[in-house]
Amino acid sequence: MTSNIDLTNPTAEIFVPDGRDAAAALSRATHMGIGAHQDDVELLACHGILDCFGRADKAFFGVTVTNGAGTPRDGIYAGLTEAEMIGVRRKEQKKAAIVGEYAGVALLDYPSVPVKDPEDRRPVDDLKTLVAAARPRVIYTHNPTDRHDTHVAVMLKVIQALRELPEEQRPATLYGMEVWRDLDWLVDDDKVCHDVSGHDNLASALIEVFDSQNCGRKRYDLAAMARRRAHAVYARSHSWNDTWTHVAFGMDMTPLLRDPALSVMEYTLRRVARFRDDITQRIEKLSGGSCR
Repeated sequence: MTSNIDLTNPTAEIFVPDGRDAAAALSRATHMGIGAHQDDVELLACHGILDCFGRADKAFFGVTVTNGAGTPRDGIYAGLTEAEMIGVRRKEQKKAAIVGEYAGVALLDYPSVPVKDPEDRRPVDDLKTLVAAARPRVIYTHNPTDRHDTHVAVMLKVIQALRELPEEQRPATLYGMEVWRDLDWLVDDDKVCHDVSGHDNLASALIEVFDSQNCGRKRYDLAAMARRRAHAVYARSHSWNDTWTHVAFGMDMTPLLRDPALSVMEYTLRRVARFRDDITQRIEKLSGGSCR
């Protein structure tokens, strides 16, 4: 359903579980997750999905930028063609939207190549259209230290899109979240800790819906829940909120929207430098300055 929202690709789609038109669905959104692939939104924006679930005053909207054509195939999916796999992953993303009671999900249907091309503006323009229509208070996307090129490319497109929008259409907060690299290495002052405890069955089900990704040896459903539980245990050695059983780590990337002169590279390397300084100071302190 895209009749009242102008997206670039003729095969792009906005799926609305409750049957409203796309513009109405977007206007409800208070939280938005923007991911590269089908299931990335469920991994990186779990906090927003759970925060909105069952709430009349909040609503989550997901955006999946690529079509998932290059996904590995295993089990019953091993013999599928690229076109068939795209269809499977699109269907799985819609199932997740139903399970999570999203306001809607936009499937932009790009191959990875244009997403990774810095000169291709089409994904940027689509993201601007969606954010301007929704005006969410919070956006979750990939973080700049992720190990997956397409994830980082999507994050850069998100930053570009948000910076080009008028200030009143930008979110109040932008988070860069974990997928293909944990953020436990961040020093505490740079680390955003999202409590994603409770609704463990829902959080797990949102990832389990993507059977094409979980049917082989890559059990993303088990790994994601284990990562969040491990973060809750290991986040503090002596004190923590013991009621938190699952935690998702992120970066607050809002400064990139507030300061147009701040580059993504500078923002990221400042955090790497603080991590380096934290290690250096601890070793120097405990070795008496000899760094043995």
